[in-house]
Amino acid sequence: MKVTVAEVSKNRVELTIEVPEEKFEESLEKAYRIVVKKINVPGFRKGKAPRIVVENMYGREIFMEEALQDAIPKAYEQALEEVKDKYTAVSSPEYEMVQIDKKKPFVFKATFDTKPEVKLGQYKGLEVEKIATEVKDEDIDAEIEKMRQRYAKLIVIEDEEACEGDFLTIDFVGKIAGEPFEGGTGENYSLELGSHTFIPGFEEQLLGVKVGETKDVVVTFPDEYQVEELAEKEAVFTVTVKEVKRKELAPLDDEFAKDVSEFATLQELRQDIANKLKKTAENKAEYELRKAVTKKAAENAEVEIPESMIENRLNQMINDVAFRLNQQGIPFEKYLELTNNKIDDLREMYRPEAEALVKADIVLEKIAQEEDIQATAEEVDEEIKKLAEKYQQETDKIHEVLEKQGQIPSIEFGIMLDKTVDFIIEQANLK
Repeated sequence: MKVTVAEVSKNRVELTIEVPEEKFEESLEKAYRIVVKKINVPGFRKGKAPRIVVENMYGREIFMEEALQDAIPKAYEQALEEVKDKYTAVSSPEYEMVQIDKKKPFVFKATFDTKPEVKLGQYKGLEVEKIATEVKDEDIDAEIEKMRQRYAKLIVIEDEEACEGDFLTIDFVGKIAGEPFEGGTGENYSLELGSHTFIPGFEEQLLGVKVGETKDVVVTFPDEYQVEELAEKEAVFTVTVKEVKRKELAPLDDEFAKDVSEFATLQELRQDIANKLKKTAENKAEYELRKAVTKKAAENAEVEIPESMIENRLNQMINDVAFRLNQQGIPFEKYLELTNNKIDDLREMYRPEAEALVKADIVLEKIAQEEDIQATAEEVDEEIKKLAEKYQQETDKIHEVLEKQGQIPSIEFGIMLDKTVDFIIEQANLK
């Protein structure tokens, strides 16, 4: 096979690939075996007609689609292998047929974007501020208070005025210009004052009410209210308060610790909270440090990124969003509708992040090449072992699946990037 290379523009290459006639003949023969099973040829059982008969009857073109689908990917992959020392494809190829004549080599062109060259800047001795990880008493107090709120008892208030944080059970009838509207009526509705779950201004007007009281609440629907016909309309809600409940917080003592945790004393509970906050702070500090050194190393480098790489990362990010929403039971289309967005809006929103991530990966990979940083077989095995534990599968089974899906190089790439960030941190000046 003959491969001719032409650089059509920066980071874009055109390969002219010449497949020998005998090699293309193998694809034609394979195509014949597929096509002959789908057509009827007079005088022959289905699938048994000789190739020459089929060609004479329908022409060589009847095999061409199947033959090209077989020949082109194979030839393209072989061509990429031949030029891999200089070019790495980062986009799907665009094909152009040049010659498919009988008794001549099959010739086609494949044009694609290539991984860009990187001019590294400073990546050793970067000055980075390390985030403090100490845990303060007030941080622990705040967590304890959250637990108190979570485990508080609700007690019925009979004669006192409702205040922020109280839970009201209400009936309400809403009217616009004196007429009831759809969705404006409710019975035994539970509302926490101060939760801001109702129309702005609604909850504030119920502060000070008592059980049995009926009050008119006047509000204006927001400009961008989800029900368009109600937007900017003034409504009057006649609200009847049927019940008021207030949180009763437990005293902070050992009994509280026993009730809300596996610890026997409040001090033990506080220590456990301190340990968890410390671990969370350390993880956050580590994450921010890694992000900071990666960002600085990328900012110091020069690289012209092909648009296709950014588009590919954007596609990945949008797919990730859709997957996470689906895991929560929210269809992606419904999410777009509720947020009044289009996919193009999301792509525009995520674009700066996609550009930064692509550049970071390219720069880290270049640093890894400069410093000879690679993933070892042991590190890959360890990563696969973690995946097996996560999905409660046998390690060999996970390895087999990943190998079939061609995911092992991705794991190696991820490990290499992580080790490169480790290297930059080791070389950094941490304040």
